[in-house]
Amino acid sequence: MPSDYAKTLGARLRAIRTQQGLSLHGVEEKSRGRWKAVVVGSYERGDRSVTVQKLAELADFYGVPVSELLPGDAAPGPLTPAPKLVIDLERMSQLPKDQAGPLARYVATIQSQRGDYNGRVLSIRQEDLRSLAVIYDRTPADLTEELISWGILDSTARGAIESV
Repeated sequence: MPSDYAKTLGARLRAIRTQQGLSLHGVEEKSRGRWKAVVVGSYERGDRSVTVQKLAELADFYGVPVSELLPGDAAPGPLTPAPKLVIDLERMSQLPKDQAGPLARYVATIQSQRGDYNGRVLSIRQEDLRSLAVIYDRTPADLTEELISWGILDSTARGAIESV
């Protein structure tokens, strides 16, 4: 049975991973097999102990200080994953080109980079929203509201911009 410490450490690992928009399989893919999905998942559940060396290597992989992963006083308050920003690609394709053109080009680039062509929805990161806001010459909050009004983003996306 995992200890409270192992569970908290695992929750922090999961929060960092999800904040970066990575699935467990995505971690394995991005690390070119260095970090197996099953191993990272067992760390996150607290089912497997992680050595200090492995924790440092995983923190380096995620690009965060080790202190962000450690429970207790060594790290600031608990990390919570940001709400998902999911673009409705079917709805986007129905919008006029002058309205959705920049967004469509940006989405096509993300799909190409990820090899993600499911055609119905696409998850984007907060950094993507910031970039799109620059392209549309709006604040992230204003662009989010506009994308919600177009029916491209769900209204739950408002929660994602609070930390942008």
